[in-house]
Amino acid sequence: MSALNGVYFNFEADFVASLRCIPMQVRYKLDTCGVKLKLHHWNQFSTEERRQLVEMPCDMEAAIAHYRDHLQALVTQHSGSPAGELPIDPTPPWMDSTQIPPTVQAKLEEVGGTLSLDQWQALTPLQRFALIKLSRPGHENHNFVPALREFQPA
Repeated sequence: MSALNGVYFNFEADFVASLRCIPMQVRYKLDTCGVKLKLHHWNQFSTEERRQLVEMPCDMEAAIAHYRDHLQALVTQHSGSPAGELPIDPTPPWMDSTQIPPTVQAKLEEVGGTLSLDQWQALTPLQRFALIKLSRPGHENHNFVPALREFQPA
């Protein structure tokens, strides 16, 4: 995975063609812009609207504001009211390459996986984000091991 916009992880291959689920890069953008988009909102969007949300930048202050406004306009257009908002973490854990978060450590232990600090540091913020999201307790995280395999060099 080299770029953020318009590129998907291999572990997402089963739903990328239809975009029936929210891809990890859009989930990353949601956390970046502070919008709590639910799957039923996502499923109300046309395929083209979903693709736009995948491809739109959401990395600089102006782009983040534009992404949030565009997304909320889409949700309001399709459902009659905007999506909920999330607090934006000024120092999200996926931007911290100095330590592997406890949830990721716990999931690694659970699945018998390993990830050194050097390997963690070599991951992109989006890859770290994916492992963090896929390691959260109380969620079906069947993609954690495939993601771990995909992100580790052969």
